[in-house]
This record gives sequence, C-alpha cells and structure tokens, in this order.
Amino acid sequence: MNNFTRRKFIKTSIMGAAGLSMLPLMKGCTPPSDTLRLGFIGLGRQTISLMNGFHENPGIKIVAGADVYGRKRDRFEMLVRNFQEETEQSVDIETTEDYTRILERDDIDIVVIVTPDHWHAIQAIEACRAGKDIYLEKPVTFTIREGIELTRAVRQNNTVLGVGSQQRSDAFFQHAVNLVRENRLGDLTKINAWVGPPPRPYDQPEVEVPGDLNWDLWLGPNPYVHYNPDLNPPITLNPPQNEQIWGGWRWYKETGGGFMTDWGAHNFDIVQWALNKDNSGPVEIIPGGHEGSEYVRFVYEGGLVMANEPFTEDENFGVRFASDDAWIEVHRGQFRASDDSLMPREDEDVDAEEYETASPHLVDFLKCVRERRDPIAPVEAGHRSNSVGVLGNIATFLDRPLRWNPAEQRFVDDIEADRRLHREYREGYRLP
Repeated sequence: MNNFTRRKFIKTSIMGAAGLSMLPLMKGCTPPSDTLRLGFIGLGRQTISLMNGFHENPGIKIVAGADVYGRKRDRFEMLVRNFQEETEQSVDIETTEDYTRILERDDIDIVVIVTPDHWHAIQAIEACRAGKDIYLEKPVTFTIREGIELTRAVRQNNTVLGVGSQQRSDAFFQHAVNLVRENRLGDLTKINAWVGPPPRPYDQPEVEVPGDLNWDLWLGPNPYVHYNPDLNPPITLNPPQNEQIWGGWRWYKETGGGFMTDWGAHNFDIVQWALNKDNSGPVEIIPGGHEGSEYVRFVYEGGLVMANEPFTEDENFGVRFASDDAWIEVHRGQFRASDDSLMPREDEDVDAEEYETASPHLVDFLKCVRERRDPIAPVEAGHRSNSVGVLGNIATFLDRPLRWNPAEQRFVDDIEADRRLHREYREGYRLP
C-alpha cells in the first residue's frame, strides 16, 4: 500500500491543473472594477478564517460586515481596520446588525455569507436580486426546496456564486476525481464517503441571552429554540478571546443537518463530482439499520452504492473508491492507493495555512467573478451535494428506504417524504 501524506496545493489555475473542464462563460454581466469590494454577513469563527484568506489576494477590499452579535461586529471592525492601517490603505469599514443594509449598498461587489444554514437561502437569494456576486459557505441551504430556489435565482440574475467546498481545490481530491473519471480504477464496485452521523435533538439547557445578542434575529426563519451558548459561542474583546468551539447549531436537527450535511457537503461532494452528478444524485436512500448495514447508503442508477461508512481504523473523514482490482483513499492531507501508478505526482510544495483559507479556492472564485464564469464549486454542485446529505437525514428520520427521482427532485410516490423537502418558517419569513 502506498501512502502519500504531504499536503500539496496547486498555485496556478485550479481547473487547468486538474484537467477538468470549465463551464461556459456567463452572459449579460458587466465585469467589476479592478478592486472588488466585499461585505460579510455573519462574523463568527469561520469569517475570521475567510477574511484572512481574502486578504491574501490583491485587488480586494473588505468594507462591511453584518452580525446579530454586537461583540462580533466590534471584533470584525477592529481586525479589518487594523489590517487596512497596517497595509497603508484608506480606512473604510462599517458594521451593522441588519444584513440588508449591505445588500442595499451599490459600492459592494461581493457578499460573503457565513451565517448558520437556516439563513443561507433567504440571504443568498436576496443578494442575487440585489446584483451581488456571492461566496456562500456550505451547505448551501437547509432544505432541498431552498436549494432549488437558490439555483434558479443564481441563473436568473447572472450571479457568480462560489460554494465553500474547499476540497474541490485540493490537489489530492482533484487527482482522485480524475482517476475515477478516466476509469483508471476500472468499474467501481463500492464507494465509501465517511462524513459522520445525522443530527441529534437539541438538548442544551436554556441560558440567558447576552445583552448584545439579538436572539430573535439570529433565529430568523428558524422555528423558535431557546438560547444556549453552544449554538452561538461567546467571545470577549478585553481580554480578547475568540470562540473556543464551532457553533453547535450544526449538530442539532432543530437548527442544522448534523455531520450528514456539514461534512457531507465536502465528501459527498467529491463523489458527486467524480461521478459527473453535479446536476443529479442517487436514486435510492437506505437508512442505517436496514438491509444489513448500520450506516446510511445511497444507491446510484446502475446499482453503484456509496456508503456513509468509515474505512480506516481511526475513522478519519474521507472518500474511498474501489473496484475489483484497485482502490484509492483520499483525506485532507493524505492519499493512499493500491498501486504506485495511481499515486499523485509530486507538485511543488506550498506552505498551507489553515485548511479553510486554502488560497486556490478563493483565487478561483475571485478570478471567476472578474471573468464572469462559474467557479470550481458552482451553485448546482453545492445544491446537489447538499441534497445527498438532506436525503440521508430524511430517510433516517422516517426510518425506511426511500426512492428518489433526481431529475424531478422529488421522492417517488411518497407524499410523506415529499413534505420534508421544505419546512415551515417562523411567522413573517418566506422564501424571496
């Protein structure tokens, strides 16, 4: 067995280096000015990483941020102001509680949406209609219907939308995708895409809401749940202390999709990409505890099975493609194969920053904004990969196998399952 553990990133055009074809240029859009002006919506832990990543790229300026938590607004403004002063730029940064003020500004080219999943669809669709390009964190939406409506809005408004599925810009994952597409493994017999479990019920005790956190606005369209700092981790400014944990809203079925959508948006995405399913998906979903397996399985047309099942002793998240004669396994920073001929070539080493700010992914997005074409992770891919995770959760909640029609994006003769393609919003909210 071969084991290649050094992380490598490709400096040049990601798609060109990977040998994967670009989508056509988008029509009807005027290229932006030399300097792209960015506004962030959601100013938590992930935004700090993305902000640092965007700052590494020339020709951009972060000028605005919105968040419902006052201390996070203050931290964001302080960090951006310090950067602009240290790099001898004119100081130009404003923050607000109301994200719509960012969408109303004519001088902002791009909005970076880093809010909890239940806000993504409304904010991204409104940004499309406001004429903004979008970098949207994954998973792109909370429900499948939201993803359908967001995809429509992106195309109707000629928006350049890039999804934060950074593994598409990683040389190891690109190599794995090319091997599958080129049939270098032969006919696949099994795929493992280990992402972790579905969400669990929200079981945290109620805690008093901090005075500078607008909890009602944090909830937005989400049905009411009480506040606990696990959902929105606190920070301090004096002394400075950033979030010590990721926002736990991801792990609860009332506020997120669990690991199934959080990591599914990465590893299911690689499988979808490799199988040329960016506009499609599986045809059957079998929840754990059925047909002899404790893990959720997804069956594609022709019978190929992708199992949300670990394949290493340490249960590291990753993807395994196997045929009768060969296999490859890919994780972040690690590649293994059954034969030397399947190993990646040794491209130039690049010192990698934190994985979430891996420069090639943001470079690709910004280049596509300027050239008016789809990024390596376009909206359709983000929506369909997220749909896989959502389907896994629906089958788990209903505790029975489901048949899915990926062309029509609905279940086959199953009204009960179809009802879960969306959920009711709180009063006063609706899809734009």
